[in-house]
Amino acid sequence: MSIRRKVIGTLAIPVIVGVILEAICLAHGQNVITNMKSFNNFVVYTAIVMITTMALSINLNSGRFDFSLGSMAALSAVIGAKISYALLGGGSGSAYLMLAITIASGALLGLASGCVYVILRIPPIITSLGVTLIYEGVLYTITGGKYVMTEVQNVSMSGFVGTWIHAAVLILLIVVFVIFLFDHTRFGYNYNALRSGQKVAVNTGIREVPNAVGCYVVCGALMGIVGFLNAARNTNINGGQLNFGSIAIMFTAFLPMFIGSYIGRFSNDKLGYLLAAVCMSLLNSTFAVFSNSITASVQSIINAVLLVVFLIYLNNEDLLTRLFVTRGKQAGA
Repeated sequence: MSIRRKVIGTLAIPVIVGVILEAICLAHGQNVITNMKSFNNFVVYTAIVMITTMALSINLNSGRFDFSLGSMAALSAVIGAKISYALLGGGSGSAYLMLAITIASGALLGLASGCVYVILRIPPIITSLGVTLIYEGVLYTITGGKYVMTEVQNVSMSGFVGTWIHAAVLILLIVVFVIFLFDHTRFGYNYNALRSGQKVAVNTGIREVPNAVGCYVVCGALMGIVGFLNAARNTNINGGQLNFGSIAIMFTAFLPMFIGSYIGRFSNDKLGYLLAAVCMSLLNSTFAVFSNSITASVQSIINAVLLVVFLIYLNNEDLLTRLFVTRGKQAGA
């Protein structure tokens, strides 16, 4: 594949999405990004979607469907908020302390989830449902089913999401870390071998259990960051997420995961997840522009329709390619 084709294939979807959404906004006398505040929100939401997508894809690409991602994000954020507030009282540097504690808490929650999976040896989708209920129960117990607000409503937290720089640094660090871990380390080589052919990989001596647990730890740490960013962005944490109420955050990553995987054919799937997250953040910014006319339910419907349309395209890609190539040759003749 030529460099030109790689560049075009990598940037085509983000550019097309950006042009279409900007044209829609301009037709109504608006812009997708209207001011510095909306740009800050755009970068923060890009980080949230990208990290969630990466966390979802790590286990899903190995056949492990994990419903517990949302509960890990919420519970780790509450743990980080409670501890950091107890130590610093919401003062200077509390956001950075909360971020560090939240990442560590998420990694430990991921470790516990991974250990449950490998010890019980039952389908991961069943394990994740049980873990989700447990984590939601712990979350409800800690918060009393109430919103956590005092611990996250301070100058340090608002300052963290008040500028795009912090979110951009997180995006850069996480992209570099995930690419390095999964593409340039022994852990990543084993992960890709297990992902491509589990039985063959195990027969060659690759240990599946440590690799699977490691994946859960990484996913937990990533979702800890998501929990922190959501808490800072929303200025609260919902402590009453029972009966799988935390699963909703996971579904925001399905469309960007498929888009990112498609873009990854031309470059790298991690870069694809970033560009897909940019597309979703542009769409979210467009929804914000038309917030008076597009309700949350309509937004959900639009996202669902886009997901279905893209899946239909992926399922019929070869047919559509042959169709357009044939027509192009006939028109050229």
